[in-house]
Amino acid sequence: MGAVFTLTLTHLTPSAIATRSRGPVRVSLPQRHMATSAVEDHNITVGNSEAASDTLVQYVVLRRDLINTWPLGSVVTQGCHASVAAIWAHKDHPHTLGYCNPPNLDSMHKASPTFSFVVTLEVKGEPQIRHLSEKLTAGGISHKLWIEQPENIPTCLATKPYPKSIVSSFFKKLKLCK
Repeated sequence: MGAVFTLTLTHLTPSAIATRSRGPVRVSLPQRHMATSAVEDHNITVGNSEAASDTLVQYVVLRRDLINTWPLGSVVTQGCHASVAAIWAHKDHPHTLGYCNPPNLDSMHKASPTFSFVVTLEVKGEPQIRHLSEKLTAGGISHKLWIEQPENIPTCLATKPYPKSIVSSFFKKLKLCK
């Protein structure tokens, strides 16, 4: 039997609310989508959540040394590649489905009532981004370490969307990218 996750969606039209008044939407996933770690087994509420800790967030981490030496557009493109790759690799996961819910797409920032946003952070260079990737892997946090080809350079990483309460501790020592 598949895992069952509960998603409570807000920002529905009045007609959608009237036809969906039976309660939360339940999503059953086949066995291959079952959680592989404790951090994956987490019921979330998308929208005005009971606790801000269930805010859905995607972390994107860039390398400061590249920001200082590459054209800005190239570094931004690396972050976009990693973000899209992380989301696409987990496109069927309930966290990603909630994060990419159409009403959320035009309001992905902290002030949004839907509580889905991206946080862009930085590390000093290649050793730090590799270390962060290893730490995330050891902690069971799904992410994409983007390796620019053909140079084979790790340029950035992005997590799949997670409730903030699950992943924020992995990023608390990093600086916001400015």
